Amino acid sequence: MQQINNPIKNTLAQLYFETKRLFYQWRYPNLKIAPGVTIKGALKISGKVKVNIGASCRLGKKVTIYGNGEVTIGENVLLNGACIGCVSSIKIGDECLISDCFLADSDYHNLEPHLRHSPPGSKTSAPIVIERNVWVGARATIMKGVHIGENSVVGLGSIIRKSIPANVVVIGNPQQIVKNLKSADTTVKAELVSMSF
Repeated sequence: MQQINNPIKNTLAQLYFETKRLFYQWRYPNLKIAPGVTIKGALKISGKVKVNIGASCRLGKKVTIYGNGEVTIGENVLLNGACIGCVSSIKIGDECLISDCFLADSDYHNLEPHLRHSPPGSKTSAPIVIERNVWVGARATIMKGVHIGENSVVGLGSIIRKSIPANVVVIGNPQQIVKNLKSADTTVKAELVSMSF
C-alpha cells in the first residue's frame, strides 16, 4: 500500500480498510482474514469454500473464489482480479503475485463419455500448490494437480497442466520453460565479480 505522509489521511485509510476487512469477515462466515489485509477492489465468495487470507495481503480488482474446498493464501500476497475455483485444496505461498488468472483444482466433470453427467469422481480434482514468491501472469490458467516451485514465473496467457520446478520462467500452451532464474542470477553475480577486479 502506498505510504501516506498526512497522519489524518493515514488513519482514515487504515480505518477504511479495516472496516472493509471486517465487513467481508462478517459477510462470509467461512472466511478468515488476518489483520492488515487491504481490499481495494471487491471479494466474492460462493459455495462452502473455506478461505484463509494471511496478513498484509492486497486484493485489487475483483477477486472471485468459489467451490467447496479450502483455499489458503499466505502473507503479503497480491491478488489482482484472480478467479479461484476450489473443490479440494489450493495453497498460495507468501509473497506471491497472482494476476487476473484462473486457478481450478477440478475438471468438474468426469472425462469418460458415459460418466460425464454423473457426479464427479475422485479423478476429477487434485490440489494446487503455489510456493513462495511465485508470479502468475495475467490470463494464465493453473490446472488441477499442479505444484509450482518458489520464485518461478508463469507468463501471460499460459496454460499450466504439469508441475513446475523452482526458479524458472514458464510460458505458452503447451507450457515450456524458457529461462532458469538461478543460472541467470549466477551469471549476473559472476559478471559483477569479474568487473570488480
